[in-house]
Amino acid sequence: MYYFLVFIFGLAIGSFLNVIIYRLDKKASAFEGRSRCPKCRKHLKWYDNIPLVSFALLRGRCRNCHKKISWQYPIVELATASAFLINAIVLVSRPQLITADVEAIFSLLTSFLFTSFLIVIFVYDLNKYQILDKVSIPLIITALVLNLFFYSFWNLILAGLIGFAFFGLQYLISGGKWIGDGDIRLGLAMGLMLGYPKVLIGLFLAYLIGSLVAVGLIIFSKKNMKSRIPFGPFLAGATYLIFLFGDYLLKLFI
Repeated sequence: MYYFLVFIFGLAIGSFLNVIIYRLDKKASAFEGRSRCPKCRKHLKWYDNIPLVSFALLRGRCRNCHKKISWQYPIVELATASAFLINAIVLVSRPQLITADVEAIFSLLTSFLFTSFLIVIFVYDLNKYQILDKVSIPLIITALVLNLFFYSFWNLILAGLIGFAFFGLQYLISGGKWIGDGDIRLGLAMGLMLGYPKVLIGLFLAYLIGSLVAVGLIIFSKKNMKSRIPFGPFLAGATYLIFLFGDYLLKLFI
C-alpha cells in the first residue's frame, strides 16, 4: 500500500510538472487557472485530467477538438511516478516508515522535490535547448537550504564551486560555444544537491552518458559532428542517479 500511494502521488506530481513545463514556455504561472487544451484552448474537465487514465480513455486526443495530445504528458507522469517509487524503495525501508524515522522521511521528501526540479529541467532543455533561471535558481536555493541537514556548509560550498567552475571554465575558454550559461548554474545546483565528493562522480557520469548517446546518434545518422545536443538532460539524469546511488559508487571507486 505504501509503494502504491507513492506511485499515485508521483502521477499527480507528474501531471503538475507537465503544467509547469508547458507554462514556462508561455511565461505564465503554474497556478494560473485551469488547464486548457493547447490546440483549441478550451478548459479541460476534471475527468479529462486524470494522470495516464484520461490519456488512455481519450486515445491520446482532445475530447473537444480531437487533435492529438503530446505523448510528453503521459511519459512525464509515468516517469515521475516511477522515479518517486524508486526513491521510496532506495531511501526508506519499512521499519523506518513504521517507526516514523524523521531523518529518513525528510530525506525521501527532499528527494521528491529534487527529482521534480530535475524532471522539469530534463524535459524543457530537451525540447527548448535552454535551462531557465526561474527553475535553476530556486533549485540552487532549495538544495543549499535542505542539504544543510545532511552536509556541512563548507562541504556544500566546495561541491557547488566545483560544479560552477567546471562549466564556467569551459564557457570562458570556448566563448560559450561548448556549453550554455544555463549549464553553469545547473552545475552549481548539482554540487549543492550531491555534496563533495559525489559531485565529481556525477560530472564524470554525465559526460560518460552524454558521450555514449552522442556517438550513438551520430552512428545512426540522427546527428552529425556539428549538431547541437542539450547537455541539461545528461546532467539531470546523472544527478538523479548519484543522489540515490552515489554512496555505493563511492565505495566502488574507493
